[in-house]
Amino acid sequence: MTFDPASLQFNEAGLIPAIAQDAETHEVLMLAWMNAESIARSLETGKVTYWSRSRQAFWVKGETSGNVQKLVEMRVDCDRDCLLVMVDQTGPACHTGRRSCFYTGIQDGEEVELMKPMG
Repeated sequence: MTFDPASLQFNEAGLIPAIAQDAETHEVLMLAWMNAESIARSLETGKVTYWSRSRQAFWVKGETSGNVQKLVEMRVDCDRDCLLVMVDQTGPACHTGRRSCFYTGIQDGEEVELMKPMG
């Protein structure tokens, strides 16, 4: 069956959440947003492209930082309202310099920093 982005359940802004996961380690790296065009660009180029809500522009992950995400596989969830983008991540995925954006744990009601910035 041919993939049709129109079959996805985009929100009212035309966006769908995309969870980035390391294809090798399965570590969850980040969550960002995609629209139909950024999905198409990611599939065409193999460079993961998101939609920046704050800049209202396409954002090729690593284009300025060098922390590139190469697309390994894209998956659609059962409700077709979320994507899993499995990637080959170079360097940190988080803008804070950490491997993952999910570096804060909640333990016994307290926030705990689980990882330091890389490098």
